[in-house]
Amino acid sequence: MSGDSARPEYGETWVYESIIGALPGIRLPTWAAMAIQLLVFEVAIIALSWYYEVWSAAIAGTVVVFVATIGSAEMLRISTLIRRIDVPPTYRALLFASNVEVVLSVLAYIALLTHLFVFDPQVSSMPLLGRLFGSEPPVLVVYLTLLILWDVSYRIGTGWWASVTGLWRSVRYRFDPETARVFMRADLEIWGFGVLQLVLVPFVLDQPVLLAALVGHVLAVTAVTAVSVGLLRYRSRTAAVSQS
Repeated sequence: MSGDSARPEYGETWVYESIIGALPGIRLPTWAAMAIQLLVFEVAIIALSWYYEVWSAAIAGTVVVFVATIGSAEMLRISTLIRRIDVPPTYRALLFASNVEVVLSVLAYIALLTHLFVFDPQVSSMPLLGRLFGSEPPVLVVYLTLLILWDVSYRIGTGWWASVTGLWRSVRYRFDPETARVFMRADLEIWGFGVLQLVLVPFVLDQPVLLAALVGHVLAVTAVTAVSVGLLRYRSRTAAVSQS
């Protein structure tokens, strides 16, 4: 996965980390892995946009790739923070080994595709895909688009699952102030990635369903994070007072 920290054991990783870690002979620092991810997708976007003359989609694709790349970095930062401290085994298993983030990502991805290919063409005179790619979208452009959309859907699903398990952890357990600070930082990293996704808003302003889903998702992550951080702060203070 990364040369920045010890390699985690399988069964204690997100699917993304397991895939990267399973590649034989590859141990890249986090910044290099993120740079390669960004470079590969961006080169593909520019090359296909130039070849098929669909520059209208290039900016949107670049922003989505940027969000997905930051999501990858945040996943690694959050996992590094959490593995740095002694955490309840149930919480670790729930966060990393349950693979629920994949289920959430698949559901979100299927919902997105259903909207783009079925709902939007039925209700709009100019569907989003038609506006970006024309009436006859090139096959390679569609393939790359679906790949990028899955990439960002997986990061969003992982962020949502991390925020939900963070709230469960804060409700279920009481931590000392030092451990609570690490968890609060991890929760705020998750919230920051959620807020970052608002850069996608300009591209869905004329898509009320996608706009509502995006903004609603960010608001939900914000609410969950606020409750989790508040509980961590309050319960760690009371724990410190009771021990003094």
